[in-house]
Amino acid sequence: MPIPSHLARFWRRFVAVAGPVDDTRFYEAFSFGDSPAMADELAALVLRGTKRATAGSLWSFEAHGKRLPVPGDLSIVTGGSGAPLCIIETRAVDIVPFDEVDAGFAAAEGEGDGSLPYWRDAHRQYFARECARDGREFSGRMPVVCERFDVVYQPAAPVR
Repeated sequence: MPIPSHLARFWRRFVAVAGPVDDTRFYEAFSFGDSPAMADELAALVLRGTKRATAGSLWSFEAHGKRLPVPGDLSIVTGGSGAPLCIIETRAVDIVPFDEVDAGFAAAEGEGDGSLPYWRDAHRQYFARECARDGREFSGRMPVVCERFDVVYQPAAPVR
């Protein structure tokens, strides 16, 4: 499916700076979280270099027929309004039960105080909402897709 024109322009600007990029490396354009405010808050952490990881429910990937990210994938991160902000490259992907996500991963997510207790509380709430939307019930054994990434493109000025 083609990406919207404003995102395609952003991608072309990235390619102009980065050099030739195999288009098969494009994974998705997305915003973090499940609300515009959360998308803006989490994107700001990415742009500051605080957030270098993200977690998703494997059940959600399966429910929506979405392939898992793999190292080398490139994604456009958008804010709550849908404006493109940066491009990230997936570095590593691990699948672990929710209750086995460790403090190092929680710190890499960079949310709240960066602690594992904060991560577990915030993500339990998020995943409970997500599970409910997909007709499932949250469980500590729920498989979580733990993705680590690097920002590989962040323009100095917003792209319109």
